[in-house]
Amino acid sequence: MYRFAVRVAALFAVSAAGFLLSPSNAFAQCLPNSGANSAHGSGWVAGAQAGYNWQQGTMVYGLETDLSGTDLKSSMSGGLTGTPCPGSAASTTAEVDWYGTLRGRVGVAADKALFYGTAGLAYGHVDLNSTFSGGGLTLNTDVSSTRAGWVVGAGIDYMIQPNLILNFGYQYVDLGSVSLAATSAGLISQTANANASFHVVRAGLSWRFAPGPTPWGGGYVGAFGGGAWGLHTDATYNVAVPSDRRLKRDVALVGVLDNGLGVYRFRYLWSDTVYVGVMAQEVALIRPDAIVHDVRDDYLRVDYGRLGLRMITLPEWQAMSKGAAL
Repeated sequence: MYRFAVRVAALFAVSAAGFLLSPSNAFAQCLPNSGANSAHGSGWVAGAQAGYNWQQGTMVYGLETDLSGTDLKSSMSGGLTGTPCPGSAASTTAEVDWYGTLRGRVGVAADKALFYGTAGLAYGHVDLNSTFSGGGLTLNTDVSSTRAGWVVGAGIDYMIQPNLILNFGYQYVDLGSVSLAATSAGLISQTANANASFHVVRAGLSWRFAPGPTPWGGGYVGAFGGGAWGLHTDATYNVAVPSDRRLKRDVALVGVLDNGLGVYRFRYLWSDTVYVGVMAQEVALIRPDAIVHDVRDDYLRVDYGRLGLRMITLPEWQAMSKGAAL
C-alpha cells in the first residue's frame, strides 16, 4: 500500500500550470483550463549619442552616453488548454519603450578604423501587462517600472572625414526583471515575468568637433538606428478547480496520497470525460489552505497548485501509471 501511495504521489507531483473556473452557478460547469505561455520580443531602435575620446598612440579611451527610443515588445495570447469557460482568454505583453546608457570605451586605432569595447550603466522603462478572463471574472494587471542595470558591447568606428565618423555597434543590455501577480476572488490568478535583457545592433553617423592633434581625440555627437531582440516573457494563469463532491458522479477511489488524501476518478455532472483528482470536502479537512469557498454558488474549489498536484484525465493517468510500471 505504501508503494502505491508513493506512486500516486509521484504521478500527481507535477507543477501546476493553473486552471480556469467559474464564480457562480452559471459557470459551475467550467472544466480545467490551464494557461502558460512565453515569448521573445523584437523591434526597432533609434536615438542619439555623445562622447569624448582621448588618444595615446594607438590606444583610444573615451566616455559615451546615448538615449534610445524603441518598440521592443514581446506579446503572446492564448496558450490555454482544456475545456474553456465562457469567454475565457489570456494575453501578456512586455515592452521596453526607451533606454539609455553611460559607458566607458577602450579601443585600438588602425588608421581610419577604431575597434573598441564598451561597458557601463544602463537604465530604461519596462512595462508588463497581463489579462486573464473566464467564467465571468477578469484580471487585468499592469506593472510599469524605470529600471537600472548594466550594458556591455563592442563596435567599429570608421573615419570618413576628420570630423565625420561612421559607427557600427553592438550592445547587450540587462535591466533586470519585472514581475506581476494578481488574483480575483481567490478563484483565478495569474503571474507574469519579463526578463528585460536584450541585444541591440545599430549603425549611425557622428560629427567630431574641432579635430585636434590626435586623429581620434575630441568630442562628438551623433545619431543612429537599428534593431533589438530579446525581452523573454512568460506567464501562467492559475485556477482553483471546481472539485466539490456535489458536482461529480461515478466517483471511485483509485489511491491514497501519503498525507491521507484520497485520489478518485470521476465525471462531472455535465460531462462524460473521466478525470482523476481529489475531493474538495476531503481537502478541506486535511489542507484547508488549498480550498476556496465561493459564497456566490456555495461550491468548494481546490487550488491544486498549493497541493503540488494537477487534475488529469483518466487516459493521462493510465499512461502515467503504465510508464511508472515499466
